[in-house]
Amino acid sequence: MTSLGRVFLAPFLIALWVSPAARAAESFVVRDIRVDGLQRISAGTVFNYLPVKVGETFDDARSAEAVRALFKTGFFQDVSLLREGQLLVVNVVERPAVGEISFSGNKNLETDKLKDSLKQVGFAEGRIFDQAILDRVQQDLRELYFSQGRYAVKVESTVTPLERNRVGVNFDITEGDVARIKQIRVVGNQSFSEDTLLDLFQLSTPTWSSWFTKNDQYSKQKLSGDLEALRSFYLDRGFINFNIDSTQVSLTPDKKDVFLTVNLSEGDRYRIGDVKLAGELPVAADELSKLVQIRQGAEFSRKQVTETSTKIAERLGDEGYAFANINAIPEIQEKTKTVNLTFFVDPGKRVYVRRIAFKGNARTSDEVMRREMRQMESAPISTSKVKRSQQRLERLGFFEEVDVETPAVAGTTDEVDVNFSVKERPSGNLMAGIGYAQTQGLIFNASISQENFLGTGKRVQLIFNNSKVLQTYLFSYTNPYWTADGVSRGFDLYKRKVDAEDANISDYTADRYGGNVHFGIPLTEHDTINLGVGGERIKIKTGTYPSNVVQDFLEDEGDEYTVVPVTLGYAHDTRNRAIFPDEGGITRVSGEVDIPGGDLSYYKVTLRQEWYQALTERFTFHLTGETAYGDGFGGTNGLPFFEYFYAGGIRSVRGFRDNTLGPRDNYDDPTGGNFRAYASAELLMPMPFAKDSKSVRLSTFVDAGNVWITDDQVRTSDEGPIRYSAGVATSWYSPLGPISVSFAWPLNKQSGDDTQVFQFTLGAMF
Repeated sequence: MTSLGRVFLAPFLIALWVSPAARAAESFVVRDIRVDGLQRISAGTVFNYLPVKVGETFDDARSAEAVRALFKTGFFQDVSLLREGQLLVVNVVERPAVGEISFSGNKNLETDKLKDSLKQVGFAEGRIFDQAILDRVQQDLRELYFSQGRYAVKVESTVTPLERNRVGVNFDITEGDVARIKQIRVVGNQSFSEDTLLDLFQLSTPTWSSWFTKNDQYSKQKLSGDLEALRSFYLDRGFINFNIDSTQVSLTPDKKDVFLTVNLSEGDRYRIGDVKLAGELPVAADELSKLVQIRQGAEFSRKQVTETSTKIAERLGDEGYAFANINAIPEIQEKTKTVNLTFFVDPGKRVYVRRIAFKGNARTSDEVMRREMRQMESAPISTSKVKRSQQRLERLGFFEEVDVETPAVAGTTDEVDVNFSVKERPSGNLMAGIGYAQTQGLIFNASISQENFLGTGKRVQLIFNNSKVLQTYLFSYTNPYWTADGVSRGFDLYKRKVDAEDANISDYTADRYGGNVHFGIPLTEHDTINLGVGGERIKIKTGTYPSNVVQDFLEDEGDEYTVVPVTLGYAHDTRNRAIFPDEGGITRVSGEVDIPGGDLSYYKVTLRQEWYQALTERFTFHLTGETAYGDGFGGTNGLPFFEYFYAGGIRSVRGFRDNTLGPRDNYDDPTGGNFRAYASAELLMPMPFAKDSKSVRLSTFVDAGNVWITDDQVRTSDEGPIRYSAGVATSWYSPLGPISVSFAWPLNKQSGDDTQVFQFTLGAMF
């Protein structure tokens, strides 16, 4: 048997293995191949990479080729080839594989996140172990912590042999503290003060709120965002040649303090010259020109240029040109320091919708979602109709999230699909439980509630509620699409008992039972008329100390009544979603008239307006205003006391005890009134540290309101001025039911007012 030699890691040594004459003389025909030394890797894998097959002539050139091919796989740390007669023997020594990866000391970065970062560089369990890659991985882990501002981080690795030619790798991490910013300097600014520019930054030197905002902790990502905000600030104010020359980040020797210096060049300020449209205009030029808000002589603003391009593209999108391209071409005039702008319009082909599809609606039927569509299949795509369809789905209240995509149809240039992806909310439950409200005390309840009954979009409720203030039995049914064009129909059957004394009102109880049928008639996309008619039986029972208001009414009208209420309402709703909207508003006007034929004749009118405006991605301004008035007519003297309006509490003027504002009776108990005015201004924001930002929100607010009696039936010396309050609140749509909490402080407390700083309502299920 003649040895063909042994080859190690350096492939260039193959050329020095044996003389050319000897190698040529040792060629042979391979009759069989055997692989020795395999542990994890299969022989089939070796044969797949081996460039020598049975029946081929093997010589020194083929030997070198085979060795290179096997080394190239990265599977082996040693390869040798031997000849046994006509048998080729391949001896290999496998590289060890990574059997386990573990971490210790990582408190601020989850292990799964760290492992994912290692996978990106090819270091993972099951992969071949490579010391060079391990060294790179250690540096990548340091860089990952550097991006968080943890420059004192230490990463050490320990490699432990395991059975079956594997190794375990443990990374021992000492994270260190986040480096804190001691100073931020801006150099080169002339037109704006350093303080003005630093106000644009998320990063800052330590302040009183830094413990909460963490804005004094250095982060490379935050710095990048701050530099972009700085660049946008200048570009939106005419400095088209603005440039950030350099950014210096200096660390103290202990790597705990950071000093930032931003060097910039402002350049000259430019103004707008001529503005015109060019290209193919499928929409009238006059109409598109109205979308251009940039005016000659104004400071150049990149933001306004982008907004104008977007508006033109959206308008063309409404005509089916979904892929319209709007290029703003600037022409800089150095002498006059002006910029001429040409918006070049390339509409592309008109695009049609091939198919509308829904995903994620496990309970809700496609039919319920499809009837909310304003974009139709086979019609030209309209960006506004697609957006409107998305908003209508969000306003159903069935979904936490509604996303929409419009991918192009493969193989076409004029077709797209519209795909809606939703995440459903729990829309119904069988519940028995206990809750607490400051007004009502302990509340025992049981309900079968389904806002999306069997996925049909119909609402069905069967409710029992028992507290010291209110006992309720209710069955309710609503079909929002009673007719194909969106007319809704529903009915309610109920029995209620109210103990007014326990609700901080006068000493009486009211037993009420009845029912109604109601309809909703859509007029436009945003406007609806509501109609209803019902019948109700009311019985009043006084306590030991009934107020003069109650006594006077009972003397005139008796203590039992049958009423026939007719309701008429109008709603204008432009909110982008039903739960936690951040855009649009809703206006409601409602009236109730108890018509002659019953025992009492009276009316109530309410006007309520809500408005939402997103200030940033995280902050929303919410404004609410409401007025309500009622009175009797015919033979009924004034609005019945059990229909009075009330103020004070978590649902009206917070900081004052529920229902306690306004007139008081001869026992100094609140009576409510026939006229109410209420307003509230809120700044809504996500709850800090809350993972589910779509179900919980925090707010700061100012409330104002009161109630009055307009016919002077009772003493009104303490009702006087409108009451004001301010505070903070949170609302949470929890799996256990809605929870509301507020801390409010009255701003103009009057003598005799009942105040209550902390107010809440909550529910809990068994």
